[in-house]
Amino acid sequence: MFELEHRYGPRVHVLGDPWIHQVLTRICAAHTKPPLLFRLVETVYSALLHRAAAHEFPSAAIASDTRMKQHTQAGTWHGTAIDPRLRVVVANVLRGGNQASLTCFEQLTAALDPDAVRLDYLYFARRTDATGHVCGVDSAGSKLGGSVEGAVVLIPDPMGATGSTVLEVIRAYQRAGLGDPRAFVAMHLIVTPEYVRQVLSGDDRVRVYAGRVDRGLSPDDVLATIPGTHLERERGLDDHDYIVPGAGGLGEVLNNSFV
Repeated sequence: MFELEHRYGPRVHVLGDPWIHQVLTRICAAHTKPPLLFRLVETVYSALLHRAAAHEFPSAAIASDTRMKQHTQAGTWHGTAIDPRLRVVVANVLRGGNQASLTCFEQLTAALDPDAVRLDYLYFARRTDATGHVCGVDSAGSKLGGSVEGAVVLIPDPMGATGSTVLEVIRAYQRAGLGDPRAFVAMHLIVTPEYVRQVLSGDDRVRVYAGRVDRGLSPDDVLATIPGTHLERERGLDDHDYIVPGAGGLGEVLNNSFV
């Protein structure tokens, strides 16, 4: 799977696969709505999960009996796969992250030990000032299912705009005193340079996986360079902190609820 060449550093992975970029064009188009939108989001998150697991999940040598074991002692496969001792926690940030989180949870429980995979629920809402700028995140409640000690915590939130949500998820687990995870892996359809700056400086345990980086409001000379070359001059958010080109209010569209 291709990755976009960039200068954001080793903690950021942006898919450079033309197929994923084509799917993203459909997701972002004004005429694309549920149920097609659900399937398209699932497609991109399957790719993001595949890439993140390859990089962030520990592997181990395993031996696994196949159906041929009943016929021959050679029917045991030996090789390297995800460490069966791994625990994964999916942080479902409602409401925009619901479809993405359920996709990851379903695929993880199919491939790994279901008892080692957990789905937590968190609700955050943008807090804006009088000018409409995002100045923080309000938390109305959450359901955190226990310790995250040594686990990989996935944060599948489609729009990585400002980075406030990802950092608030981390703070929520810290406030609850649930231990130290192996890593926080943030997974987004689209991120902005503003997001990258805030998240990378906010917590050094965060790894970022994205389908695309949008920096459409950057100066022309910056757009002519490899992403991240002039990170301090890159811009992808409008005056109300929506991503440009972006996908608009994707959480509203996914839920067909415009409030």
